Amino acid sequence: MRVAIIGATSAIAEATAQNFAEEGAELFLVARNAEKLAAVAADLRVRGAARVDELVIDVARHREIVEAAGDVDAVLIAHGSLPDQRTMEREIDAQIESFNLNATSVIALAGAFANVIGDGTIAVIGSVAGDRGRRSNYVYGAAKAAIHAYCDGLRGRVNVVLIKPGWVDTPMTRGMKKNPLFADARSVGRGIHDAILRKRGTVYLPGYWRWISLIVRMLPSRLVRF
Repeated sequence: MRVAIIGATSAIAEATAQNFAEEGAELFLVARNAEKLAAVAADLRVRGAARVDELVIDVARHREIVEAAGDVDAVLIAHGSLPDQRTMEREIDAQIESFNLNATSVIALAGAFANVIGDGTIAVIGSVAGDRGRRSNYVYGAAKAAIHAYCDGLRGRVNVVLIKPGWVDTPMTRGMKKNPLFADARSVGRGIHDAILRKRGTVYLPGYWRWISLIVRMLPSRLVRF
């Protein structure tokens, strides 16, 4: 099995890749930081990956990424960032930059891979934040909502797995106060690995976020001010 992973140096992507490596898969890794990518690739080789290819490139260059990946059985689009909401409110250009990274580049990659992947699977990391706009992160949430809608439509053409994690303890959430709902990256990575192999559609990780998100979506708008 050959798996392409975009944003391979993120904690969740790396944890997912470790599961595939331990099964002897071939991996094609894409990231912007050459030093971090080399370290991740070296670890995956030790873990048993049959082959690990690396590409250092900006994720916006979707055509080059798809061409370099070649024939793959699955692709995981895992790049993104959690922006500071107050900065987004002050700086509109920062909003656009954040949306382009978290939504536009993801959509471009998914669409480009859809044209070549055949019976393979496209997995995209979305977020529960895309299920309901909230005061604290509506710029990030809007990007994830766009991904959700796009994946719903794209699923009519190819196999699409939309991953919706809740809070995960990673460097991206370092500044957030932790609570019992936070999951560790390794368990989420295992869940993504399993969802890709089973072609599960839309998956909340951990699973209890499906019910939390349902409750949040049902709340009256006047109460969703957090």
